[in-house]
Amino acid sequence: MKDAIKNIAHRFGLEVSKYKPSIHETGLVSLEPDCRSMGNVLLAYVIDPFLLKDNEPIPSSHTHFWESIQIAETFLGLGYSVDVISFRNKKFIPKREYSMFVSARTNFEKVAKSLNKDCIGIVHLDTSHWLFNNYASYRRCIAAQRRRGASLTSFKLLEPNRAIECAGFATMLGNNFTIGTYSFANKKILPVPVPACTTYQWTEDKDYKFCRNRFIWLGSSGLVHKGLDLALEAFAEMPDCHLTVCGPIKADKDFERIYYKELYETPNIHTVGWIDIQGPEFLDVIRNSMGLVYPSCAEGQSGAVVTCLQAGLIPIISQESGVDISDFGIILRNCTIDEIKGSVRKVSALSVKELAMKARQSWEYARKYHTRENFSREYTEAIKRIIGI
Repeated sequence: MKDAIKNIAHRFGLEVSKYKPSIHETGLVSLEPDCRSMGNVLLAYVIDPFLLKDNEPIPSSHTHFWESIQIAETFLGLGYSVDVISFRNKKFIPKREYSMFVSARTNFEKVAKSLNKDCIGIVHLDTSHWLFNNYASYRRCIAAQRRRGASLTSFKLLEPNRAIECAGFATMLGNNFTIGTYSFANKKILPVPVPACTTYQWTEDKDYKFCRNRFIWLGSSGLVHKGLDLALEAFAEMPDCHLTVCGPIKADKDFERIYYKELYETPNIHTVGWIDIQGPEFLDVIRNSMGLVYPSCAEGQSGAVVTCLQAGLIPIISQESGVDISDFGIILRNCTIDEIKGSVRKVSALSVKELAMKARQSWEYARKYHTRENFSREYTEAIKRIIGI
């Protein structure tokens, strides 16, 4: 499977060096199965990995690069021809009929309207519904405005779309909470686990006594949306507990200015900034940390949370993060500063034996559910259920 994923863009003689940069917006890559084709599938997702040269690895900065390759591989394995376009392609005109149309939410409605009427539409959802997401994000910024006396733009807004209304089915990177934001549409939504961008070996010699009061926040853009403001304010009131901040702080000048004291002048808060999760610096951070604090207000299924589960960190996460955890972590129901403080202190108060046990459970859970292999199995089963085989 690994070689097939790496070489899928080239297995049918695609001369990618001849493509112009606009291929990422308007191009099409056609793939054929090894057997007689049962029909055609149009995949509108991330086209970039299909255009890689032989010596170029699939990017690991986001799971959607590998997901796109695997989704195409799934349909090829089921005997379908696959045409791949970018989910951003607004100029696509179909040249043939399709049995299925599989797409991200962006442009789903526009493309679906151009296809033959009997084509099965399957939207691949990786976020909460856009109305829920945007409402939750604005609420967080209003709350921060009231606490700090400043208007921050650290939200993460989604463009309006009617993908779920126009699709016949959906696959969902998320859990029942995330699926619930689409329940109004009364569509069949099949959950699939987000695969981790990277995995880590279990750390046998971790010093749990030293780590017990050390936590991290890991995230990308949308710092208020993902609750960094709440985490900073909580740890500023807990000088005996430490927080390491890993994310693009420098890219959000307003947030950095408003939270400068917490980020850079609070002894128990250590701001690393953007970090390579496969690099030695991050390995050192997770080796010396006990848990993750991630009070996000809306996700599909958070890749940051899954990364930290793979690292054996004990999760303290919002229900909106879209990641199911058992009793090895804590779900934040309201994401108040007091609730975050109480949860951090609860984890810190555990015995060394309990900390080691929960860390191991976190790691084992991620190794079982949030892997490329499990995504491949679950996605294939979801498609089989949709097409009735």
